[in-house]
This record gives sequence, structure tokens and C-alpha cells, in this order.
Amino acid sequence: MSKNIQITTIGGGCFWCTEAVFQEVKGVEKVVSGYAGGNAPGKPTYREICSGLTGHAEVIQITFDADIVSFEDILVIFLTTHNPTTLNRQGADVGTQYRSVIFYHDTNQQEIAEKVIANVQAYYADKIVTEINPLPIFYDAETYHQNYYRNNKSEGYCEYVITPKLATLRKLYADKLV
Repeated sequence: MSKNIQITTIGGGCFWCTEAVFQEVKGVEKVVSGYAGGNAPGKPTYREICSGLTGHAEVIQITFDADIVSFEDILVIFLTTHNPTTLNRQGADVGTQYRSVIFYHDTNQQEIAEKVIANVQAYYADKIVTEINPLPIFYDAETYHQNYYRNNKSEGYCEYVITPKLATLRKLYADKLV
């Protein structure tokens, strides 16, 4: 069976949260936590990213089958499972590394991202501040960041931040989840 495999790169705060969300979505083949959008020479480390000095955002790169889940659906889920109206902040996480961003891989993704943001804006009182930028170099995050929620469900951050986010995801998008 042929698949319509596509890739997108998005950041909505801590990559542990966004990774956990998209690992639940039907049609998502792979989710890799990483960094993009900065200007440090070479591959940045988590410690460098957390300093806020490199300009990188915590992002995830999603490989998905567009015949099962569309790019539009990916973006709607993304924009409604984090707060796209807060600049450089998600909850207690503050800094440019936590900005809301869509790194498009081609002009079609750029156009779709612009349309989806325009459509979703009606659901928010405040202006959506999600950046839409061409994908720069994507760097995989360190191994211990991959599958973080799945490997650390009982950790405090996971229990208090990610588990409730996943409960909301299941209420809103039950038909789109595995």
C-alpha cells in the first residue's frame, strides 16, 4: 500500500508536550524532538538552548501519512493544544526557546499554515503570535528527550502538565487518535 508521507516541523513550548500530543494522532509515523531556528554554530545542546542565547526553539519534527491525517488537521491540533497567543511562553516555561512556530518545508505548507492560523484566530480573544518561517537546519535533541512522556509518565512535570493536556486532546479529537 502506497503512503503519502510528509514532514512538518512545529514548536509550541516544551517539546515533551508537543511530542506526547502528536504520538497519539492517527497517521503520525514518527515524532522527533529537536531544535530549529537559531544561529549557534554547530549542533546546539539542551543546556545552550535553555540559556535562550542561541535563538533556537524547542520543536518536533513530525513524519505523517497525509492520506490519514492532513497537514491542516496537524496544524489545527497544534494550534488548539497549546496557547498560540502568548509570545515566548507556554505556562511556566518562558523564553524564546518556547515560542510558538511553524517551520514550513515548502510554499504549499506556508500557504496552508497562513490559512489555518487565519481560520483558528476566530477562536481566540488575543492575537495568535505563532511564527511562520521556512525550515532552517533541524537538529535532533539528545536521546533522553525522545519519547520523554512515554518513558517518564510518573515524573511531576509529566503528571501535572502533559497528562492533563492529553486528556483534553482525547476529548477534543477522539476520532483522530490511535
